[in-house]
Amino acid sequence: MNADVLIVGAGPAGLAAAVELRRLGAGTVVVVERDDEAGGIPRHSAHTGFGARDLHRVLTGPGYARRYADAATAAGADIRAGTTVTGWDGTPDSGPSRAGGPHRVTLTSSAGIETVAARAVLLATGCRERPRTARLVPGDRPPGVMTTGELQRRVYLAGQRLPGRALVVGAEHVSFSAMVTLAHAGAQVVALVTDRPRHTSYAGFGLAASWRWHVPVWTSTVVRRVAGRGRLEGVELADTRTGAARFVLCGLVVFTGDWIPDHELARAAGLAMDPGTRGPAVDTALATSVPGVFAAGNLVHAAETADIAALGGRHAARGIAASLRRGGGPGSAPGPVRLPMTVEPPLLWIAPNVLRAGGPAPSRGRFVLRSDIFARRARLEVWQDGRRLATGVSFGMQPDRPVRLGASWTGRADPGGGPVTVRLA
Repeated sequence: MNADVLIVGAGPAGLAAAVELRRLGAGTVVVVERDDEAGGIPRHSAHTGFGARDLHRVLTGPGYARRYADAATAAGADIRAGTTVTGWDGTPDSGPSRAGGPHRVTLTSSAGIETVAARAVLLATGCRERPRTARLVPGDRPPGVMTTGELQRRVYLAGQRLPGRALVVGAEHVSFSAMVTLAHAGAQVVALVTDRPRHTSYAGFGLAASWRWHVPVWTSTVVRRVAGRGRLEGVELADTRTGAARFVLCGLVVFTGDWIPDHELARAAGLAMDPGTRGPAVDTALATSVPGVFAAGNLVHAAETADIAALGGRHAARGIAASLRRGGGPGSAPGPVRLPMTVEPPLLWIAPNVLRAGGPAPSRGRFVLRSDIFARRARLEVWQDGRRLATGVSFGMQPDRPVRLGASWTGRADPGGGPVTVRLA
């Protein structure tokens, strides 16, 4: 099968990109999704709050997912759920287009195995929470230990009830969502636990947890051990300030946050990876290191809200459409100059992390960063080869929350210079 664009992942970024590509006349757009339905994580996030920035209305997660899936289908995109990419080297064959030559991708589904030859590929595979094993939490291995994603699937898609005492490990946005899901499923949430000195979500979430659900946030606290043979009995916690330990009885433990991009396909394809985001390195058009391959959504900035991911998908679609229009063959003009972007501690990463000389600006005209500190006011500086390009101010900097840097300075970067670095003054 031939396609102009193959999109891997039918979450907000992938579906929004499909709609935009069809609007721009990009040709045949095929969207593959390994889950049984399109829509991504919002499908099993039954709370409201989706769609404010991209659709300019507030929807529940399932309603938001349906709206994008219906819009992509109506636009003429071919959405194939229950389909997994099982083969792709990421390197285009030789051919007439700089956008690909084409890229040959192997798909596997209940209908069998099929190869798609696509002029361009968009990876929108999203991100996931690291499970207990990846966090190196020792102890027994009883059932009842899960991530928020598994919890929400069991509750909102499978309709399970989960009575008993539950502990949430983490205190960021998704941790409070897990708390609400547990309460909906009939669990008694004992507490939210974080190793940080305070939670990193909105102040209102903490107040609601205390007043509405009577759930405390235990700060500066880590999980030392999970206990239980055959069934979960509880966890051992330790105070990082005093070293004091205590055992908390519970039948459920939900590990939240600690996001990592679903980057296995990107790595298998040989894309250059960014050590900070742990996703593929992308420029301001969301193009990767391989011509004709783009990446968008929480694969490149784990984890932003669904509407931000969708807006990133639209932005990537515009870059893909421009790449397909350029075409060009042997002897055509070389590709744009790409300058690596880095950050200095306590900043953790920046996305996009490659500056494309001459534009375009990044999605929403800004770069997204993460830090590892709490600060009421922090000054960001952009440097290249000992020359300061810009200064910006961030208010309310804290871990797990986005720090945004405007892109008006990008024209001052020297295309022939070295890497661009962002740091705190």
